[in-house]
Amino acid sequence: MSDATSFRPKESEQTNANSSHLGILVELLKFIKPYKTQVLLAVIALVFTAAMTLTIGQGVRLLIDTGFVQQSQQQLQSAVLFIIGVTVFIAAGTFCRFYLVSWLGERVSADIRKAVFNHVISLHPSYFEAAGSGDIMARITTDTTLLQSIIGSSFSMAIRSVLMSIGALIMLFATDVKLSLIVMISVPLILVPILFYGRKVRALSKQSQDSMGDVGSYAGEAIEHIKTVQSYIQESQESSRFSYEVERAFEIGKNRVKQRAILIAGVIIIVFGAITGMLWVGGSDVIAGRMSGGDLGAFVFYAILVASSFATVSEVLGELQRAAGATERLIEILRVESAITAPQDPLNLNQIDASIAFNQVDFFYPSRPKIAALKHLDVKVSSGQVLALVGPSGAGKSTIFELLQRFYDPQSGTVTIGEQDITQFNPSELRNLMALVPQQPALFSSDVLHNIRYGCPDASDEEVIEAAKKAHAHEFIQALPEGYKSYLGDKGVRLSGGQRQRIAIARAILKDPQILLLDEATSALDSESEHYVQQALEELMKGRTTVIIAHRLSTIKHADQIAVMEQGNVVATGTHQQLLQSSPMYKRLVDLQFKQH
Repeated sequence: MSDATSFRPKESEQTNANSSHLGILVELLKFIKPYKTQVLLAVIALVFTAAMTLTIGQGVRLLIDTGFVQQSQQQLQSAVLFIIGVTVFIAAGTFCRFYLVSWLGERVSADIRKAVFNHVISLHPSYFEAAGSGDIMARITTDTTLLQSIIGSSFSMAIRSVLMSIGALIMLFATDVKLSLIVMISVPLILVPILFYGRKVRALSKQSQDSMGDVGSYAGEAIEHIKTVQSYIQESQESSRFSYEVERAFEIGKNRVKQRAILIAGVIIIVFGAITGMLWVGGSDVIAGRMSGGDLGAFVFYAILVASSFATVSEVLGELQRAAGATERLIEILRVESAITAPQDPLNLNQIDASIAFNQVDFFYPSRPKIAALKHLDVKVSSGQVLALVGPSGAGKSTIFELLQRFYDPQSGTVTIGEQDITQFNPSELRNLMALVPQQPALFSSDVLHNIRYGCPDASDEEVIEAAKKAHAHEFIQALPEGYKSYLGDKGVRLSGGQRQRIAIARAILKDPQILLLDEATSALDSESEHYVQQALEELMKGRTTVIIAHRLSTIKHADQIAVMEQGNVVATGTHQQLLQSSPMYKRLVDLQFKQH
């Protein structure tokens, strides 16, 4: 197995992203914008809570000056009741703020998750040649979960801390200017390490998220091919390779945590060093009678608020750096534009002639730009006829299916249906004309009904059962523990290869397409099942344009035309009998692969 791979932005994109620092978080605003009411209420609750917290400082001043200094029980009781009342307001405001921002975090992360998934499933297949599925899944799950925590917690903590620090600084200057200047001198000393180490944390955060994507990709690949791993006795090798990926992710994460720890520890030393200096100067003023004990108490309270707010900001900034890394990875996906798009004014596909033609088509897969998959390909099939494609592996047979469904566009030449270039059709409507039965049928982790109904979501149970009967699948489905409601397992693992193939054929029958694409459609069937399924396919193909990739003689004898392919081109066409006489390659394929007797 190859090492896990994941999608990486270009170097220039990486540089630009890093230069923007936390600016990438602005991209989140379009997801937050629909919930302006909740944001407004959360901000009101946040400002209210911050104001109430600052008011406690005045309660402390009253408690000391009117309660302790004047030795008045009544004044002491009033000050305590004042603090209790303010605390109740703080609790109520905090409840509203916490609920609203947590709700916002859940809602926005859900919206981002849906937006990324909806965008990913609309992208052209060539994107997935470069982007690992494990990395994409990590972005949809891990990164959005991180954003949920940031938006629902850390972001509001950052705003609250900024408001508290501003309000506390104002109250500091209102209480004592000289002591406030001591606090202000320490602010630049706090900001410098925050900005310096914050940049390092952000870069390491993105590396950490990317490395976790690699871990997910590698684990997913190994699990997907578990039978191959065990068949070749590669468990220990795969374990060691996976351990390497995990340890690499751990080292990056450890470095990120180390930088954050240095940041937090440095801020704490600077902050509380400044508070200690302020206490020494303030204590001297109280002893000298230049300020009251209540004023010093209130000043200490506000100074601690400033200190704790800056400490919180420094800690939250690390979280916001991680959020910026996660946001960048998600925005990378959302900014990818599909290479396959619908034209501005698509042609109508209603009652279109289902003839197919490839006219001088040249095609190179994006991952193999120097190797031609198709070269000057010319092939045609009339509406309602059957075209069989034969040839050695790598001749370009499957590529014809890829281009016909417009998963890719050719570099030159045209693919037409009804004599109209398929790029003039809406891709969804184009694909709706067709039904594909692949060599390895794609089944979902659901029941039989869902898998067959995938061909026509609005079909009734009776229509599903009728399609299954035509595909010779009804008998074995009924024998399953829960019949048509039986769960098939991951990729239909609970069925045999032939049973999975018949489910896929039933799905195609249910779709009732104008164009039928069969890729080795009966290759996984035993002789008896093949006989019945072949009868069902022959019935299904009546009046439909059908293209077959076939290696079995029984599947191509009835074809109206057979195209022999080699190295991306058609080297001979004709009926079975004609090609036996005119094409040495076809005769050799018949003798060697079809085992004609």
